[in-house]
Amino acid sequence: MEILVYLIPASLFLGGLGLIAFFWALRNNQFDDPEGDRHRVLNSDWDDEPKP
Repeated sequence: MEILVYLIPASLFLGGLGLIAFFWALRNNQFDDPEGDRHRVLNSDWDDEPKP
């Protein structure tokens, strides 16, 4: 049970770090191209096509 003294703060720290990274990505417009993503999925020009 003494390990919880270390695990709980570590998990809270890592969760906070992930939350900060998410808000940083939102603030820097990382999620602002839904139209491009929608068309990119339908694109048939793949990089891993076999070359003739």
